[in-house]
Formats: sequence, structure tokens, C-alpha cells
Amino acid sequence: MKISYNWLKEYLDTRLSVEEISKLLTDIGLEVEAIEEFESLKGGLKGVVTGHVVTCERHPNADKLSITTVDAGGPELLHIVCGAPNVAAGQKVVVATIGTIIYKGEESFEIKKSKIRGELSEGMICAEDELGLGNSHDGIMVLPENTQTGIPAAEYFGITSDVVFEIGLTPNRADAASHLGVARDLSAAIAARGLENGLSLRRPDVSAFKPDNNQLTVAVEVADAKACPRYSGVTVSGIKVAPSPDWLANRLKAIGVRPINNVVDITNYVLFEYGQPLHAFDAAAITGNKVVVKTLPQGTPFVTLDDVERKLGAGDLMICNAQEAMCIAGVFGGTKSGVTDNTTAVFLESACFNPVSVRKTSKLHTLKTDASFRFERGTDPDITVTALKRAALLIKEICGGQISSDIVDLYPETIPHKVVEIEYQWVNNFVGQEIPAEDIKVILKGLGISIENETTDGLRLLVPPFKVDVTGKADVVEEVLRIYGYNKINAGDKLNSSISYHQRPDREKLQNLIADFLSSNGFNEILTNSLSSSLYYEGGQWFDPAKNVKILNPLSRELDVMRQTLVFSGLESIAYNLNRKQLNLRFYEFGFVYELTGADVKGNVDKNYREQKILGVFATGKSLPESWNNADKKTDFYQLRSFVTGALKKTGLDLSKLLPSGQLPSFFASGEVYQLNGKAIYCIGRLNEKLLKQFGISQPVFYSGIHWDNLIHAVKNHAVTYREVSKFPEVRRDLALVLDKQVKYADLEAIAFKTGKQLLKKVNLFDVYEGDKIEAGKKSYAISFTLQDENKTLTDKEIDKFMERLAEVLEKETGAKVRR
Repeated sequence: MKISYNWLKEYLDTRLSVEEISKLLTDIGLEVEAIEEFESLKGGLKGVVTGHVVTCERHPNADKLSITTVDAGGPELLHIVCGAPNVAAGQKVVVATIGTIIYKGEESFEIKKSKIRGELSEGMICAEDELGLGNSHDGIMVLPENTQTGIPAAEYFGITSDVVFEIGLTPNRADAASHLGVARDLSAAIAARGLENGLSLRRPDVSAFKPDNNQLTVAVEVADAKACPRYSGVTVSGIKVAPSPDWLANRLKAIGVRPINNVVDITNYVLFEYGQPLHAFDAAAITGNKVVVKTLPQGTPFVTLDDVERKLGAGDLMICNAQEAMCIAGVFGGTKSGVTDNTTAVFLESACFNPVSVRKTSKLHTLKTDASFRFERGTDPDITVTALKRAALLIKEICGGQISSDIVDLYPETIPHKVVEIEYQWVNNFVGQEIPAEDIKVILKGLGISIENETTDGLRLLVPPFKVDVTGKADVVEEVLRIYGYNKINAGDKLNSSISYHQRPDREKLQNLIADFLSSNGFNEILTNSLSSSLYYEGGQWFDPAKNVKILNPLSRELDVMRQTLVFSGLESIAYNLNRKQLNLRFYEFGFVYELTGADVKGNVDKNYREQKILGVFATGKSLPESWNNADKKTDFYQLRSFVTGALKKTGLDLSKLLPSGQLPSFFASGEVYQLNGKAIYCIGRLNEKLLKQFGISQPVFYSGIHWDNLIHAVKNHAVTYREVSKFPEVRRDLALVLDKQVKYADLEAIAFKTGKQLLKKVNLFDVYEGDKIEAGKKSYAISFTLQDENKTLTDKEIDKFMERLAEVLEKETGAKVRR
């Protein structure tokens, strides 16, 4: 949300600088994320002044140039070469002095001291299009003879400059979604902290409001008072729709709002002033001079201001005339009832709509507007009439016309102020130190929270409806603290702690251990959205769409289901980086995935839904950074597997006990799934090219998904034990095996450890050969086996006996042949 410094000062005449206000806003919970400068004309005409042409002579070396001497208010006359045909001595002109930046669209150039055809030129006499003040380039601008010389052009032409605060407004702070709301908080903080004395909040004066006649009355009927607790309206006739005056247009431009016309701009101005959305209807479009607030049958077509026909939902609240809908309440107007250049009378609407109703409608139609932003968070029902009066007076002042009706105000059930009682001692105990009672009262009054009753022990407060997030004592204390200043609360010398029992293994510690390992090996951690698009699951090629956990009120089609996998969001991140020329990527993410179990047990969330934690690891591109001394090698399956197994070893998992399942998910082109006791521990492989093509990825991507919950269960009984380094030597023996291509190394490894039991310590595949030197359909593995006895030195006879038995088992169970 953008807040204008100049606009703020209309309500709060503070002497604080922009930097001081920025710091104070952040301190009181309205975090300033950025500070921008605004100029109604790009460059602000800095360096441009009014001047007087003292002399003007023809250039000796150019027929179309003139040499002038110009008084620009400085100690010396400026020599300026000018090409305009209308330049003459005695004129008052606009001069860009040396160092001035002239802007033309996105391009700019600097005025420098130079020679033109051999004559010195110390500036430029400007035409209106060169300064952005108009479109004419017929000649230089000639000002009235009585124009003072040497005054800044920005001052002469009324160029506006401003400073704009970009505030990160949290969803609970609907009360600060306006300039008056921010000014109220600032005023309270300045008073509470004693930064300035006698500073008070100035609100716009609407006391001059009164109807001029009752020649255009519009009846109002609210059919759904729950969805619309208050509805106010008034008519203004005899208006002229035209562009807004500069002051109004510049106010809106400063905060990023495009001016449309004077009537619409006034409604927007009041919205950003009070935080109360308004809507102006062309009175001629209100058939039957009647406004009805109601819902329409589901599927009713309605064309909004963006010329899009939308099908209404059953709960969409509509503003209708006697025959048809005119506006989606609190969200967006319609094409038929909006203000046009031919409008001569308007009906102004100022209402309070139910936040839940507006939020559902906004999400259903994926429409986000400044009005819906405020209605969704909750607006103040007490200011609908005040905002209406303010807008009507501004329309009368700027657009002409007369207020042609009394205010219609339907408010059947007044929304009461919330009653909250606080005790001073409770506040002090809650905060941890004493806050003076007088400070508490000053802060609360400054925030608009009135004191109904006061005792020596505490206060009985009336919290106004615009404080939507203040409902109890703790909320009141939070309001007091942010204005009083969290920095004034002492931390104290005493630190309280409690001894807590952590289940083994410590999930957080284990996650940090794995994250540190991956990060130290060049991986970057990513955090992606748990919401995904159902489009990824359509057709069921990769995952079963019947298992999707659907969102009831999705923000969009791209975020309408809970994700079943980390693969899709990881590929989105990879595609995003590849499109920005980041070709060598290593990512990992700890995240939850969700699916329906199909149990359909009413009221039992645990049985109907499954939530699992997954560690997803991605790698693509080159295995090493590009360098003269690094081989140009691509990331492959084996490199990713080395990282994954290295991470798993950190957990204490015995990798020798993992067995391949043979059931590879369809999103892999090749790979393997490893399990322990029938439960998958991790899958790893190269992702399917068709899947990559969906994301516009043309290079191979390797992925591993570690089932975190299964891993935790597998290592929960693992204990780190100390064992002395054996005094007896290790012995290595190698086998060369010829076997079918379908036989996996993991199977050979598992058979070896099963056969070796206590003697076999390590198994390593150090060479693979496939070619014309062996039979078709065969491959050759060279495998090393490391043997060691903890109690004695192995003899050659014992070693040979073991290797013979191992060879026999491998030949029997896999069909391998030992190459002698």
C-alpha cells in the first residue's frame, strides 16, 4: 500500500523528516518497505529556470541558428545558441541551464557547455514538448512579459513533487488502509513518545454538506442485511464530467492510481483518504429510480467494467436497479451503469459489506480491486455517511451541480462497539514492566479507543468497529505496546527456560544435519507453495487426479489443489532459473505432500487424508562449475546418488539393508526405488522427457525423493556406538562377472552382504563394460570386496574359500559367470 507524504501532512502538520516518519511507521507495525520519489513531470524541471533574452543575433556560420545572451537570474549572462525561428530579444523564456537532464520518453540527455558551429552555448532555450509541458514544437515557449526572471520553472508551472511510502500492510490492519488511518497511528505515536507537542489530527470538514434540492431521489432496498449491514447513498445532479484538476490527478498518480475522470477520481480519492470504498452510478442508468441490494440466481450473466461476461455465483451480492444488476457489490462495477462523458447526474453509494461475502465473490471471479481489498478485511460502518458527504462536496466543488437528495441511510442493526476491560496490573504483568497509566490512556485515545469508565485499577474501553482485530485484553495491550514502543521494553537480566524432552531421533536436528550436508555440496534450499494446479494431474499420467485434495475457494486454477508431489513445484523453480540463463542447478526442499486416502470416513480427517513429509533433491546441468581445469561433465544419476547416499549415511541408516523395489514411478524415465522392510525410503532417477517438456525444460533433470517419515522410523532406534579400530588388516579381492543386462548391481551387493555376514565390510563396483567383446545382452562388472575379521588375521585359505563360495552363490542366484 502506498502512502503520500504530502497527503499525510494535510491531516498531520508534523515537523518530522521523511526518514523519521519512515522509522516511526515501521516501529508501530506499519513496515515501510520502500521510499519512492514522485514527480508530476519526469525530472521535476530541475535546473530549468525562467529567463530574459537580452540580445539575439544571427549565427555567422548558420542561417537557421541565432546567438543569444540570456539573463537566467545568475551573476552573468548566458551565451546560448538557439535554432527556434521565433526567438527574439526582449522575450521571457524557459532556460535549461548546464547540468539539466532533459527527458523525452524513456530517453534523456544532459545539457552541457558546448560549441555549436564554432560559437559557445551555455544552455538551451526550450520548447514546450522538450520539457514535457505540451506537444508543440513550432518554437520556443514565450512567457508573459511580467514573468520574473530566474525563478525555478517547477515553481512557475506548479510541478508537484512528493515522497511515497510503500507500506507492507498486514491483513489484520484494515484500520490503517487509508491516509487518515496511517495519520491516526502516527499522531498517537508522536504524542505518546513526546516527539512533538500540541500536534492533533485534522480531519476533513464536511459540516457544509446540505441538500440543495430533492429533485432526484433514489429509493434503496436491502434484501440481505447480513451481507450488507449498512447502505448509504445520495444523488448529485447537473455535473460536468471532465478530466480532474492537476492537484487531484497528481494525488492519485503519486500512489500509483491512474486518473480516469473527475467523478471517478473523487471516489478513489475518498477511498484512499478514509479507507471507505465508494461507487458512482450514472443516475440515468438506475431504472425505476430504485436500488436493490440482493443476490441473483446462480449462473446469471453479468458484464463487468472490463467487458468480460461473468456467471454469477449463488452467493454473489449485487447492486441492482428495478430491472437488472448494475454492480458486483464491493468488488467491481458493470458496463451499463458506470460514469461516462455524457453523465450529468450520479448516485453515490457508500456501504459496509460483509467481509466473508466479498472475499468469496472476489475469489470466485478472480477479481482483486482496491475496494475488495478493504471490504475483505473489514471497513468501518460508522464512516459511510461521512465519506459520502466528503465525496458529494468534492463533486459539487470540482464537477459543479447540486446535491439533489437527502442521504439515504439503511442501518437496521447498529454494529456495537466492543467492550473490553483491562486492569493496569494485568497489563504490567503481561508486558513484564510497568507502563504508566497516563501513557496507556493517551495511546488509547489517540487510536480512537474511547474510555467508558475509569477506576484506580483499570479501564472499561469501547473499541470501535474499525479495529477489527481488537477483541480482547491481549489485543488492547498489543495496540498499546506498538505505539508505546517495543524498543522501550527491557529484556531483563533473567532468562527463564524449561527442560523439554525430545523424541529420538530429533527431527529438527536431523533435518538441519541433512540440509547442512546438501548446502555444503553446492545445493540451494528452495521453499515452494503447497498449493498446486490441478492441470498437472489431469489425465493421470503422472499422479492419480482422484487423490487430489481440492481447495474449496481457490485463488486461481493454478492454486486449486494441494500438491501430491514436490516434483512439479521443483520443476517450476528449475524452469524459472533456466529461463534466466542459470543452467547448472542443484536444489533441495523439505516439504509436505497431500492426498486423499479414499477411506471417506465422515468426520475423520486422519483416515480421509494423508500428509507426508518429503525431501526432494534436484540436479541438472554441469557437474562442476565451468573452468579451465574442470572437465566438461554433465550431472548424472550416479553423481546425484552419491549426494543422496552421503546424506542418508549422516542419519546412521545402514544402506546395505536397503533393497530395490522394482516399482518405478511413471515420472521417471529411468531410476530405482529403495525400500526397507517393505517401506520406500527413497526414489532416484532421471525425470521423464515428456514431463520436462510440460515445463519447457530441454536438458536432463535428475530427482530423488526421500520419504522423511519412513526414514525417521528406520533410524529411530539407531544409536551411535564407539568401536576400536581393528588391529587386523583388511584384504581386498576382485571378481569380474559377466551377467545379463537386467541384473542390477544392488542385487549383487545385497547377495554379497548376505553371504559375507561378518567378514565382508565393503563392496564397490569399479568398472562396467558393455560392447562387442562379450555376448549380446550381456555386461561385465568388475567388483571389489573388502574382507576383515575383527579377531584375527585372515589366511589366504580362508579368503579363497569365501571368494569361491561367493562366486557360487552369485552364479546360482543371478546367472553370472565369473571371468577367470
